[in-house]
Amino acid sequence: MKAPPVPQRDGPRINREIRAREIQLIDAESRNQGVVDTLVALQKAEEAGLDLVEIVPTAEPPVCKILDYGKFRFLEQKKSAEARKKQKIVEIKEIKLRPGIDDHDYDTKMKAVRRFFEEGDKVKVTLRFRGREMAHQDIGFRLLERVKSETGTIAKVEAEPSMEGRQMVMVLAPR
Repeated sequence: MKAPPVPQRDGPRINREIRAREIQLIDAESRNQGVVDTLVALQKAEEAGLDLVEIVPTAEPPVCKILDYGKFRFLEQKKSAEARKKQKIVEIKEIKLRPGIDDHDYDTKMKAVRRFFEEGDKVKVTLRFRGREMAHQDIGFRLLERVKSETGTIAKVEAEPSMEGRQMVMVLAPR
């Protein structure tokens, strides 16, 4: 008969879960008490009515602090939620053009490109060729060069214009 495996908890070890014989102790007032026997540290934590929490398990000896574990977990969750809220997911927006695009249509597309950069997104400019347009790829290349020069102050080229089948693709990222 095997003993049931010890369930792994996420988060730091607390109180009796701490396996080290000696620990570096920081008391409830955040003062360093030096290297202390784990049992002595547990007694101090119980006297204070708090928990002994392993803060840095990789240190030699491990660093433990006497604090209220419930409050500690609450503050950790709050900190991680705040970090997630500030995180910006960069999306790649696509603008599709044709080699014979009219000036007004081009200006409208460029307005959209500028708006995407203001929002902090990358822009993939796709130029699709049809039929005999494939014979005039230089027109498409000049069009993408025009896009590159007009957005030069607000964006940098992440991927130079290149052919992918019947399309010419360029990726721009905000500065």
